[in-house]
Amino acid sequence: MFQDFSSPSDPIAGANRTRTLQSRLRGLGLDAFVVPRADEHMGEYVAACSERLMWLTGFSGSAGLAVVGQRFAALFVDGRYTLQAGSQVDPKLFEIVQIPETSPSEWLAGKLSSGAVVGFDPWLHPTAWVKATEAVLAGAGIRLKAVGRNPVDLLWGRERPAAPVGMVQVQPLALAGQSAESKIADLQKGLKADGADATILTLPDSIAWLFNIRGSDVKHNPTALAFAIVHAAGKPELFLDKRKIGPAAKAHLGALVRLREPGDLAERVIALRQGKKRVRLDEATAAHWFRRTLGARSLLVTDARDPCILPKARKNAAEIAGSRTAHERDGAAMARYLAWLDREAPSGRVDEISAVQKLEQMRAETQALKEISFDTISGSGPNGAIVHYRVTEATSRLLGKGELFLVDSGAQYQDGTTDVTRTVSIGKPTAEMRERFTLVLKGMIAISMLRFPKGTTGAHIDAFARKALWDAGLDFDHGTGHGVGSYLSVHEGPQSISKRGHVALEPGMIISNEPGYYKAGAYGIRIENLVLVSEPAAIEGGEREMMGFETLTLVPIDRRLVDVKLLTASELLWLDAYHERVRATIGPQLTGDDRIWLETATARLGRG
Repeated sequence: MFQDFSSPSDPIAGANRTRTLQSRLRGLGLDAFVVPRADEHMGEYVAACSERLMWLTGFSGSAGLAVVGQRFAALFVDGRYTLQAGSQVDPKLFEIVQIPETSPSEWLAGKLSSGAVVGFDPWLHPTAWVKATEAVLAGAGIRLKAVGRNPVDLLWGRERPAAPVGMVQVQPLALAGQSAESKIADLQKGLKADGADATILTLPDSIAWLFNIRGSDVKHNPTALAFAIVHAAGKPELFLDKRKIGPAAKAHLGALVRLREPGDLAERVIALRQGKKRVRLDEATAAHWFRRTLGARSLLVTDARDPCILPKARKNAAEIAGSRTAHERDGAAMARYLAWLDREAPSGRVDEISAVQKLEQMRAETQALKEISFDTISGSGPNGAIVHYRVTEATSRLLGKGELFLVDSGAQYQDGTTDVTRTVSIGKPTAEMRERFTLVLKGMIAISMLRFPKGTTGAHIDAFARKALWDAGLDFDHGTGHGVGSYLSVHEGPQSISKRGHVALEPGMIISNEPGYYKAGAYGIRIENLVLVSEPAAIEGGEREMMGFETLTLVPIDRRLVDVKLLTASELLWLDAYHERVRATIGPQLTGDDRIWLETATARLGRG
C-alpha cells in the first residue's frame, strides 16, 4: 500500500510540545515564533523530516501555519481544514483562525505590544512572505527576526527523521516531449535576454521538469529534493545528494550539469554575491535564506518568477498524449472499482479503509501504477463533509445505507498524473442529496462547456461553477480547480480556477474542475474531472477565436443522484455525451459484470 492509515495526529503530545516551546521563547529573546507547514524548498508536500507543524501541534493538513507566543498559540488554516483542525489540536491551547479572512501578521499585530519580537526560520518562508509580514508588524512597532537555529528542530532532536535519499530516475524523452538540453538552452536564452547571469531554482518539480528526472523523496510526488543554479552560459549546478544517483541517472545528468553536494550550496550562493552576478530569484517560492545570503538590499538580485513554472504548465504534445493514455487506463480502473463498490457497499461490510485499499489494488492491477498522487479522501456520511479528510484507523466508519460516499483519489503513472472525485449514493439518496448533487453537477458542467477568449483567468470563470449553488443560497469554501503536473505534483501552478486565480489560462494547461457542497455533520459532495485547455478555435458566426476545455477524466457520474428536472437541455446533452464517450473509450477494457455495470452507469438520461 502507498497509503497508511495510522493517525499522525496527537493533540495531547502536540499541546505538551507547544507548551515546552512557549517556555523557551523568553530565553531566545522572542515573544512569538512562526511555524509554517513548509520545507526548505517551499513545496506543498514535504518529507517526514520537515513535518514540523504536525509534530508540534498535531495538525496534519497540507496547508497551515502556527503562531506560538509565550502565553498564546494559534493555528491558521483555510476553509478546507477548519473542521479537521478542530479535531486534531488541543482547543484549550490553540485558537483556530481561518485565512484569508484573518492574516497571521494582522492577528499578531493585534495580539502583541509595541517592541515585541517575532521569530521565523528564513529557510521556511519565502521572501515575499517576509516582506509582507514585516510591513504589517512594523506598523505596530513589532520586529520580525530571523533565527539561526529553528527551536522546533531543537525540541524534536534525535527523534526527527533523517532526510530522504530516494533514488533518481530519468524521465524518457518520449514522455517528456522535450530534451533537457533544449529546456536548459531555452532558459539560458531567457536569462541572457533579461541581462541576468544566473537564476536559482528551489522547487523540486521545477528541477525535475528542467532536467527530465523524477525522484521519490516526498510521498506521492515523484521528485527529488534538490537545488539548482542555472547560469546564462555553461552547465547548470545541481545540488543533489549523490546517494540518490544510480548509473542511469549519473549518465544522464553527467552530460547536463555539474553535480554538487547540498553542503556546497552556501559556498556557491556566496560566490554569486562576491562575483557581483546578476541573479534572478523567485521571491514568492524561494526561501528567504537565499535573499539574505545574496544580500538583502542588493540591486543585483531581481525578483522574477521561477522560469520553469509557466513552460512546465503548458504541456507539450507528448505530455498531452501521455495524459490521455493515463486517464483511459485510470478510468477503466475506476470503473471496475465503482462497479465493485455498487456490489459490495450495500452489504454493510465495506468501511472507508477497505474502500481505499480496494481502489489502490484496482490501480495496481494496471501494472503501470508508480504511486498514488495523494492520500485518498475516503469520506462516508459526515466524514465526506471534511473537505480534506484523511481516513485513519481511529476515524474509519462503515459505508452506510442512505448515505453518500465521497472518494477523491489519483494516481501517478509515468505517462501522466490523475485526480478524480466521485460522490456515490449507498442505497437510496434523499431528495435533498439529489438536489444538492445536481447543483454541484451544473457547476461542473458549466466549466466543462465554457468557451473563453485569450487572456481569461481562473478568477474570471470561477463563478460559473458556483452560480447554481449561489442561486440556492449555497457555496463551497475551496477553489474550483488547481493545475496538475505531468508525472509531477498533483497540485501545480501557476494556473487555477479560483477567486485568487489571476494567471491567464493557456493551451496545454491541465486543470481540475471540482465544485462541491458540504453539509457539516451529514455529507459531502464533490465531482471532479481534469480538463485540458484547448487551442483557440473559431465559433461559427463569431468574431474571435475562443479556447475551451477538453475533459480528460473518463469515469461515470452517479446517475442516481441526478435530478433531471434541474438540468437544462444543454446540460443533459453534455452529460449523456460524456457518458457515451466514457462507455466507448473504457468499455473495451472491461469484461463480465464490470462491463454490464458500465452499460447501466452510462445509460442515457436525456428526456425522450
